[in-house]
Amino acid sequence: MLKLISFLIHGIQPFLVPICFVVAWTVIILIVLSLCAAAQDSLATAKQMHQIPCTGCQFFTDNYRLKCTVRPSIANTEEAIDCSDYQPKTNPYLY
Repeated sequence: MLKLISFLIHGIQPFLVPICFVVAWTVIILIVLSLCAAAQDSLATAKQMHQIPCTGCQFFTDNYRLKCTVRPSIANTEEAIDCSDYQPKTNPYLY
């Protein structure tokens, strides 16, 4: 049995370096692709979140208990992107 294992190890040994090389670079490439996909997804989410107009609205209170006096359930969410009650702030001191 020991001779069989020794024979297998010596038979596989010339192929181990190229196999490990390919596996290592494959793992590195997969990690880089995963990081790129995560960054791309984060940018898409950030771009969508910047379309929410709540902070520039007259009815936005900037209070964590009542964020909006007209539609508090959708304040600062994706549903508020096309809010029909949006009114731009007219008082410059409210920003």
